[in-house]
Amino acid sequence: MVAYPGRVLLIDDGDAVRDVIRIFLEKRGFQVCGEAADGVEAIEKAKALKPDLIILDLAMPRMNGMEAASVLSSIMPSVPIVLLTMYGDFMGASLAAASGIKAVVSKTDGLDKLVDRVQFLLSIGHPQME
Repeated sequence: MVAYPGRVLLIDDGDAVRDVIRIFLEKRGFQVCGEAADGVEAIEKAKALKPDLIILDLAMPRMNGMEAASVLSSIMPSVPIVLLTMYGDFMGASLAAASGIKAVVSKTDGLDKLVDRVQFLLSIGHPQME
C-alpha cells in the first residue's frame, strides 16, 4: 500500500521560505500544487487549485494568516490548515481552532515537525490507498 501523498498549497510572504519548504516537502513525496505570498492570493489559489492541505504563515501583507484561515475554513471546511509561524508559542489552541486551523507549528521547531503534522492531517482525510 502507498500512502496518499497530498496536494499542498503553501502560503508565506517570504520567497526564500517558500522555496525551502517546497523543496523539503517535495523530497518527502508531497506535491506542492501552488504557492501564494499573502492571504488574499491564498484564497484565490485555494479556490482554483482545491488542495488537500494548506500551510499558512501568520504574518503576511494584505490579509494575515488568521483572517485567511477563517475565510478558507468557511469555504473549504474539509481542508486542514497548518499555521506555520515564528509566533507559535503565542498562539492559543482555542484561537487557532476558532479560525479553522488544525495545527500550529513554530518555524523554530524545524521542518521535520511540519512534515509530521502534514502527514498526520492528510492520513486522517485520506486513509491508506492501494
